[in-house]
Amino acid sequence: MKRREFSLSAATAVAASAVALPMATPAFAQARQFKEGKDYVRLAKPAPTDAPAGKVEVIEFFWYSCPHCNAFEPTLEAWMKSAPKDLAIHRVPVAFNSSFAAQQKLYYALEGMNKLPELHAKVFRAVHVEKLPLAKDDQIFDWVGKQGVDVAKFKEVYNSFTVSNQLRKAAQLQEAYNVEGVPSMGVAGRYYTDGTMAGSMQNVLQVVDYLAGQARKG
Repeated sequence: MKRREFSLSAATAVAASAVALPMATPAFAQARQFKEGKDYVRLAKPAPTDAPAGKVEVIEFFWYSCPHCNAFEPTLEAWMKSAPKDLAIHRVPVAFNSSFAAQQKLYYALEGMNKLPELHAKVFRAVHVEKLPLAKDDQIFDWVGKQGVDVAKFKEVYNSFTVSNQLRKAAQLQEAYNVEGVPSMGVAGRYYTDGTMAGSMQNVLQVVDYLAGQARKG
């Protein structure tokens, strides 16, 4: 589904469509030959990258309120810990409409305060297990305060120019990769894949490994 068709009421259904296909068995995945136009797409125009020299940038596009992003998070986290050292992996929170902005700011404010390692998974839990919306500023401020975060400092970072600039960069990356759903992944400013194309999010990680190998070749 196209980005312009997203609405707050439809976003969950759209996110589900991105990863609704069944998981492949490891044997099947290993036997696959990943094909451009089927398992991934090559960007017509390269996206901006921010990886250090000698590193291959890998981006996960996500949304905290997406149930499949929540389901994928433990797998992604485990993969990140064992991924090749030359991968520069980071997350980019998406915004398919203005209502997503508060959760984008939540992510970048936690990052700016070095609280992501401690609280990133807890945001997913708050939304999907505890059923807290965390969709508005006051809801977010109340929640972070209960996590022991200095709320005054958090508000300062949340409303800062730095975070506003990060939202602009996130929008640019989302547009450059033509992100249609979440979770999805971009590689080296050249390639884009998601669960619909790869068949499952487990396959997506294998496609990402393959694409990183292609990027290393230059």
